[in-house]
Amino acid sequence: MLKRSATYSLIALICGAYLLQMIVPSIEIHLVLPNLDYLRATNEWYRLFTVSLVHAGLMHLGFNMYSLMVLGNPIEAAFGKNKMLIIFFFSLLTGSLTSAYFASPTSYSVGASGAIFGLFGALAIVGKRIGADTRSIYVIIGINFAIGFVLGGVDWKAHLGGLVGGVIAAQFILNKR
Repeated sequence: MLKRSATYSLIALICGAYLLQMIVPSIEIHLVLPNLDYLRATNEWYRLFTVSLVHAGLMHLGFNMYSLMVLGNPIEAAFGKNKMLIIFFFSLLTGSLTSAYFASPTSYSVGASGAIFGLFGALAIVGKRIGADTRSIYVIIGINFAIGFVLGGVDWKAHLGGLVGGVIAAQFILNKR
């Protein structure tokens, strides 16, 4: 019997949602992440998670899914499927909350990169235990943050919130072992 990978299941889900939005574009506006005031007023807290299903084009989706594959597989191998999913969704939540808290009233966010940055954080925590070069992890995190500031239009607040969430979740899981 084949074991289903949580990483590849997430990639399939996110890509499937992207395809659905291409077929029914009106769905997208109900999935994006607005500011915290909007979430409070509408009680649409599900958007803290559905933001990961919406991407700003094929390149954005491609980069995020490649990153998810590269980071998710070693995290899943180190922690197991369920704990990897806990790290992913906790990072998504902390990244989304940070983004929504600092968002302007007229802006909204899209993408899974808050959760992906959480996987970066988790990999930094568990890196030495699995034989990863932790210095290169820190360099990659730094480069990705720099790209966010240089390119503009990148929600660095979601990245930072997700990174912190991933570090917290991974450390919590390791302390429970």
